[in-house]
Amino acid sequence: IAAAALTGVEGFATQRPASFVRQTALSMSTAADVDTKAALLTAANEARGLAMDSIRAAHSGHMGLPLGAAEIGASLYGSQMSYNPQDPQWINRDRFILSAGHGSMFLYSWLNLAGFDLPMEELKNFRQHHSMTPGHPEFPNSEHNTPGIESTTGPLGQGVANAVGLAASEKMAEARYNTADHKIFDHSIFVLAGDGCFQEGVSAEAACFAAHEKLDNLIVLYDANEVTLDKMAEYTQSEDVLKRYEAYGWEVYDIDGHDLDVVEETIAAAKASKNGKPKFIKCNTIIGKGMEETEGTNAAHGEAGVPYVDKAKANIGLPEGEGWYVSEGTREFFAGVQAKNEAVYDKWVETYDAWKEANPELAAELEDAVADNVMPADEMIKEIAQMEDANEATRVSGYKVIQEIAKLVPHYISGSADLHGSTRNYIDEGGNFGAGFDKSYAGKNLYFGIREHAMGSIMNGFAYHGLFKVSGSTFLVFVDYLRPTVRVASLAELNRVSYILTHDSIGVGEDGPTHQPVETVSGLRVIPNLDVYRPGDAEETVAAYVHSVTRKEGPVALILSRQGMDQNSAMDYMERREGALKGGYVAKKETEDLDLIILATGSEVQHALAAAADLPGARVVSMPCMEVFERQSDEYKDSVLPPDCTKRIAIEAGVTGLWYKYASKIVGVDRFGFSAPGDTVMKELGMSAENLAAEIAAMN
Repeated sequence: IAAAALTGVEGFATQRPASFVRQTALSMSTAADVDTKAALLTAANEARGLAMDSIRAAHSGHMGLPLGAAEIGASLYGSQMSYNPQDPQWINRDRFILSAGHGSMFLYSWLNLAGFDLPMEELKNFRQHHSMTPGHPEFPNSEHNTPGIESTTGPLGQGVANAVGLAASEKMAEARYNTADHKIFDHSIFVLAGDGCFQEGVSAEAACFAAHEKLDNLIVLYDANEVTLDKMAEYTQSEDVLKRYEAYGWEVYDIDGHDLDVVEETIAAAKASKNGKPKFIKCNTIIGKGMEETEGTNAAHGEAGVPYVDKAKANIGLPEGEGWYVSEGTREFFAGVQAKNEAVYDKWVETYDAWKEANPELAAELEDAVADNVMPADEMIKEIAQMEDANEATRVSGYKVIQEIAKLVPHYISGSADLHGSTRNYIDEGGNFGAGFDKSYAGKNLYFGIREHAMGSIMNGFAYHGLFKVSGSTFLVFVDYLRPTVRVASLAELNRVSYILTHDSIGVGEDGPTHQPVETVSGLRVIPNLDVYRPGDAEETVAAYVHSVTRKEGPVALILSRQGMDQNSAMDYMERREGALKGGYVAKKETEDLDLIILATGSEVQHALAAAADLPGARVVSMPCMEVFERQSDEYKDSVLPPDCTKRIAIEAGVTGLWYKYASKIVGVDRFGFSAPGDTVMKELGMSAENLAAEIAAMN
C-alpha cells in the first residue's frame, strides 16, 4: 500500500475517470510556487506532530486520519479555503466539516495553525474536561465554544449529509439575497470523510439528494485509506465508491492524496467547476502516514501508535524532544495566508455595505435571519387569529398555523419526506426548493424524497449554516429513521430545527401496528434538550408551532394527529395558547373542593374533559409538553398540580411509563395496536371518555 501511494495517481487506478480535470497552468512551477509548496509540506508534518503529541498526552484518540490526511489539510487551510479567523462567523466563509469526526485532532491542529482562537494549551488538553478540544468536534454550544467547528460530528456519515444541508442553504442564500449588482454569497462547502462514512446509508441518501438538486458548491474529499476499525476495508466492502457517486450524478476525481501538487490542483478545479454537479474527490492515502510501525493498517486507526510517537516525529523531521512544535516559518506562512484572506474579506465587506445600502429591506431580513431574530412567543400568539371551533385533526390545524408562521418568520422553511399531502406542512405560495421542474433555490418547500435519515441530517446542516429555520415532516412512527439526527440536534442545541410528526397514535387505524406509534412519543421525550409538544386542540397547536420557532435552547418536535378532536371551546382561546406555552395548564377547573386531577395530552384531552363533566371536584390538566412544564417555577407547577391532591389519573394513547411522575394510575397503551378503523382501535384499547370514567370510578 505504501509503495503504491508513493507512485502517484496512476498507482491507484489503471484509468482515470473521464471527469478528472487537470489544469496544466496550475502545474507550472515558479519560485513562489516552490516556496508555497515547501511551506505547506512543512505545515503538514507539523500538523502531524501536533496530533501525535495531543493523542499521546490524552492516552486516547484517533491518530490515523490526522497523519494520513495532512496534505489535504494543508491545501484546504493553507491555500484553497476562504475564511477569516478574526471573524469566524463571517457569513460568506467556506465551510469545512470533518465527517470522520474521530480524527478530530486533524481539525484542531489546522485551526490552531490557521490562526483561529484555539490556543496551543487547548491542544495539550485534548479530550479533557472543559477543554475546547473534545473527543469529537462539537458545534459551538453551552458546553463548548470552539471557533471554526461547523458541525457536530462523530456518528459516521452524518457530516457528509450535514454538508449537503449547508450546500442547500448556501444555494438558497444565493437565490434569496444576491442581486444583479452585488454577490454576497458564493462560498463552497468542503467535507472530509472516510470509508465508514460511505458505508453508512445516510450518506448515500444525502448524496442522491445533492446530485438531484445540482448542489455544485459541495466538495467531498474521500480519505480512501482502505482501512476500517476492525479490519482492512476490503473485508467488509467491495463496491467501487467512485463509480457509485458517478452514477448518482457527481463529478468524480481519483488522486494521490499525498501528492500536494495534485491535491491543490484538483481542489481548485472542483471549486471552480459550476456545472450542476457536486464534486467527489477520492484521495488515496496511507492511514497513519509517517509512523512505519502502524501505517497502512487498521492498527493505525486509534492510539496504537502512541509508543512510536518520538520515532515517527524524528522520521518526518521534527525536533527531537520538543512537543507541540510549530516552526516560525509555519507561523509566518499562515500569517501571510491570513493577510490574503483578510483582503478577500475586506473586499467582501465593501460589497456587502454597497448591497445593504441598495437593498435596505432585504438587508434587514438577512440580518434578522443571521441573528435569528423573531418576536417573543407571548407576542407571536397574539398575531395569529383565533382558530375555528370545529372538530379537526391537529395536522389540519397545523396546516393553517404554518401559513401564519411563514409570514411572521421570513427565514422559516419546511420540507417533507414525500408526505406533504398527509403531514400538511406545505407553505402556500412559498415555492419549491431545488433544480428543474417548478423548483428554484429560493423556494421555501423542500422535497426530500423517501429519505428520512438524510432529511434530519440536511435539516441540521441548514441549522449549522446559520441562516434559516427549518422544519421537516414525516409520520411519527418513521421518526426512528432519523432519530440519530434528532439526538445530535438536541445535544448541539440546534434551535433552528423542528420536526412535524403526524399520525400520532393508534388513531391511525387501518394502516395497522406498523404505522401506529405507541412507544414513540415517550421515546422522544427521553432525549435531553428536545421539547416534545402533543397539542390537544387547534389553539394548543398554535402555541406549539410558536414555541418551535421561538425557542432558543434546542429543537422542538410537534406531534400532530390524523384523528379529529373536539376543541376546548369552554375556555378562552388565548388562555389555552398561554397555558400551552407553559407546557401544562388547568384546562377545566373544579367547581367544588378539589379531590381528583385528570392529566391528558393530545387527542385524549377531549376524553378527560368529557369524563370530568359530571365530577365537580375534578380538575383537568392538559399537558402538551412535559419538558416545558418542568422548566416552570415550582410555584406555577404546584398551582397546576397541587401537591396535597394525590388522587391523580393520566390518559394518553401510548406507553404509560413517563406518566407515573405525575399520577398513580395511568390509562394508556402498553402494547402494539391492530388494523381497524381508528375509532375502533381507540375504543378497544381504552382511549375513550367512557373507559376513563370507569377507571376513575374504580379508584379508591
